[in-house]
Amino acid sequence: MEMYLVSLFLLSLLTFSNAKNSCKIGVNYGQLGDNLPSPSQSINLIKTLKAGRVKLYDANPEILKLLADTKLQVSIMVPNQAISNISSNQTLADEWVRTNVLPFYPKTMIRLILVGNEILSFYSDQEKQTWYDLVPAMRKIKHSLKTHNIRNVKIGTPLAMDVVESTFPPSNGTFRSDISVPVIKPLLQFLNRTKSFFFLDVYPFFPWSANPKEISLDYALFKGGNLTYTDPGSSLTYTNLLDQMVDSVIFAMTKLGFSKLRLSISETGWPNSGDVDQTGANIYNAATYNRNLIKKMTSEPPVGTPARPGTVIPTFIFALYNENQKGGPGTERHWGMLYPNGTGIYEVDLTGKRPEYDYKPLPAPANNEPYKGKIWCVAAKGVNTTELGSAITYACGQGNGTCDPLFPGKECYQPVSLVSHANYAFSSYWVQFRSLGGTCYFNGLAVQTTRDPSKSSTFTIFYFILFVLFFFGCVSWILQVSKCDPLRERQYSVQRRKWLFS
Repeated sequence: MEMYLVSLFLLSLLTFSNAKNSCKIGVNYGQLGDNLPSPSQSINLIKTLKAGRVKLYDANPEILKLLADTKLQVSIMVPNQAISNISSNQTLADEWVRTNVLPFYPKTMIRLILVGNEILSFYSDQEKQTWYDLVPAMRKIKHSLKTHNIRNVKIGTPLAMDVVESTFPPSNGTFRSDISVPVIKPLLQFLNRTKSFFFLDVYPFFPWSANPKEISLDYALFKGGNLTYTDPGSSLTYTNLLDQMVDSVIFAMTKLGFSKLRLSISETGWPNSGDVDQTGANIYNAATYNRNLIKKMTSEPPVGTPARPGTVIPTFIFALYNENQKGGPGTERHWGMLYPNGTGIYEVDLTGKRPEYDYKPLPAPANNEPYKGKIWCVAAKGVNTTELGSAITYACGQGNGTCDPLFPGKECYQPVSLVSHANYAFSSYWVQFRSLGGTCYFNGLAVQTTRDPSKSSTFTIFYFILFVLFFFGCVSWILQVSKCDPLRERQYSVQRRKWLFS
């Protein structure tokens, strides 16, 4: 009887210890930058931030060695392109575990293996095949771990919010019809059987920035105060946008019969900067969101969500650094808590113990309202001219008359300058294709500006213009230059097409 009581006491201590540890905030350590600190420096910075976990987007052996004996719980990732091969070949699964787990475990506290990253957000035929290979690959990785008697490593896969077809109100949460039964249900069965987590990448920034007039910014930043929303279907009351989004997935899982499956937030955060047209991406909002998130997720007793009150939700903040080699809109390169030189973009305490009054004042936000002026997409300063030429070729090769005014003899051919032509081509491309996902980036060759590049060109060649005026009297040429605003030109083109087809 005494031995039983001792065992029960030890078990309760272990359970309490695990519960305390699960409240610790994790950090996503991405490496898509050519100016980032070394792995050794990065691990020290993560420890300085007092993180409890670190999530990698690969199984980098140098980083895994450095994480040995750090008490940081570690998540590693199987790359998307390896999933299909592993799914059909146990030998490949065994080889992956032998290469990426066994040399480091248990000194490095590997606790999660994530198979792929947001794979249900990709739609090509080859990528769709990966959807169906996901769970078989997870089973084979799990089997390989068991053969080595590794039983404290959970297997999962992080999914984006686009796996949910309906998110509002939360009680309407339903998985997409194309994946619900053939992909999600087997996934939930596997996660439930192995006592793992449904890993969710959830970003309130995106629904808020898409509808800033309909969604309160304070509500998205956990600052709603008395601002609440009551779900008419469940009668649950919400005080922030993150809970709404998470609960929509919980309701979706419940509809497939998995109401108790644990959930972990594998990515969340707020961008500290972005493009001119990316409303609300600033340091003030990023610091406010992450500080309030940390306070919520580390609270004792746990807060949970309205659908699961009192539940611990293990959470990873995205990201450690601003990463300059990520593509897409400007926010993609500005999710970090740290600049690439290792200094903090804003103060943050991942333990959640630092009181708000102890932080230095944050810079006032200047872009919480949508920008209403014109924006151009122009060549970045100091870019490689060879790469710039290739980018112009790409922009002009997308059809729809993108670069017609740049042809010899046309109104925007002069001045004959690679940068001037790039300014026109980039802006013309962006104004046509941004609604279809086109961005003003071109692999780092382009940036947004609120200054009309055609006027800038005029000032740049001011003395040349005077020379032309004095000797040749080409006043009409200046009038032509003033028309080389690609935004205006696209408007004229649209009007001409309307007239032709009216």
